Amino acid sequence: MTQAKSTPLAGRIALVTGANSGIGRVTAVALAKQGAHVFVACRSAERAQGVLDEIHAQSDGGKAELLPLDLGDFASIRECAQTFLARGLPLHLLINNAGLAGARGSTKEGFELAFGVNHLGHFLLTQLLLERIRASAPARIVTVASKAHYRAKGMDWEAARKPTRTATGVQEYSVSKLANVLFSAELGRGLAGSGVTTYSLHPGVVATEVWRAVPWPLRWLLKLPLISAEQGARTSLHCATSPSVAAETGLYYDECRPRTPSRVARDAALARALWERSEEWVR
Repeated sequence: MTQAKSTPLAGRIALVTGANSGIGRVTAVALAKQGAHVFVACRSAERAQGVLDEIHAQSDGGKAELLPLDLGDFASIRECAQTFLARGLPLHLLINNAGLAGARGSTKEGFELAFGVNHLGHFLLTQLLLERIRASAPARIVTVASKAHYRAKGMDWEAARKPTRTATGVQEYSVSKLANVLFSAELGRGLAGSGVTTYSLHPGVVATEVWRAVPWPLRWLLKLPLISAEQGARTSLHCATSPSVAAETGLYYDECRPRTPSRVARDAALARALWERSEEWVR
């Protein structure tokens, strides 16, 4: 006798950024296997085809579609959101997963590259989809941050509007991850009582392409304690699907448990200031 397949997410719609590789790919496939209709949001249609094929092959008819998205380009983000909204579907899970580390430069709109992609891109995407998410409650918004946020001393508003200053980009990456934690906490406060809950998390130091731009002299350091993408996706999936966290919101997670973020990340006034500046910058 064949055991019935468990599809607890049947009828649920998920959107995962950066789902063409690494923990985003693992997350998207796992959600589809549980019955979700997954939208894979990433820049390259060619690179996304692999995860679409994997979902269709492994999830017993699971649904997956591509949404073109460049988080470093506000026009692309708006087009991505509009394309999704035009489908008239609910949105129950938004996984702000995509990110880069060690890259240097600036986004199309002139923001520091890591800050612009890792924070501002996801901030704008979330804002554009938020009304639909609220209408789809219960719903969850999961933002992949990092324990690197502990290294950030605060937000430098002027530096956020200039190209990367450091040679490695690691400092700027830490600031962008602090912004992720602050954003998720402030979003949780704003959505209190709405049925939409928010989560930020450290996935572990994962062997994925997020490190592809780190200068070669530092890459050997990143090879030492790395975990697999499958291990790294566990906390994302826990926050996205576990019934045990359904009543929790605005918290930071590590190894599938709430952790106390840095002192700076717990500064509600700084979180509000970041939110207000981000709103102004993405207009």
